[in-house]
Amino acid sequence: MGRGPSIEARKNATDAKRGKIFTKIIREIGVAARAGGGDPANNPRLRVAVDKGLAANMSKDVIERAIKKATGELEGVVYEEVRYEGYAPGGVAVIVDCLTDNRVRTVADVRHAFSKCGGNMGTEGSVAFMFKRLGVLSYAPGADEEKITEAAIEAGADDIVVYPDDGSIDVVTAPEAFQGVKDAMEAAGLKPDHAGITFRADNDISVQGDTALQVKKLLDMLEDLDDVQDVYSNAELGADAYA
Repeated sequence: MGRGPSIEARKNATDAKRGKIFTKIIREIGVAARAGGGDPANNPRLRVAVDKGLAANMSKDVIERAIKKATGELEGVVYEEVRYEGYAPGGVAVIVDCLTDNRVRTVADVRHAFSKCGGNMGTEGSVAFMFKRLGVLSYAPGADEEKITEAAIEAGADDIVVYPDDGSIDVVTAPEAFQGVKDAMEAAGLKPDHAGITFRADNDISVQGDTALQVKKLLDMLEDLDDVQDVYSNAELGADAYA
């Protein structure tokens, strides 16, 4: 049996992944601050991005520097938001949200990923109509369902979803109500394991076997691109995708 990666190699891989996460969050902070101002208290999108940075253990100095670059107090790169849509194998719909300083590079990278994995790019709006934008607060298995449900209803959440396979819970809100519901849940002592504003499909498509592997490969390849912030799909991947 071959040796596994050394401690140093594993650390380097972890550091590289952490660095990519930080880069994506810093870009999001910058775009949010430039669009709505540098005060998180008066800029809901910026507050969500800052919370995401803090949850990833990003230092306050790094966050403040990103905001200052976006608002012109420090020199920085200007990023623009770009969305691409397309289909993965099996008719799976995919949305790719990017922040880029070079559209030509970004579209080439995204197109290459679709092509290499048996998918194809679509036109603007070709799949977005299948998704809804939602705020989601997720709680891990073992969380107190009754307490979460009671607090979520009191906070004005739209829905509470309990997953029977493992008992995990999602509290679902309208995007504009997300921060208020999150604040209320945390004030009730119910800090979510993960929280954010996302896209969710109206209907998922189940894919199995080789198709599931190809879809998973495409989603992973897209998420690994430097300019890609978020990838959404309506794929319901079976165990084959993780074999």
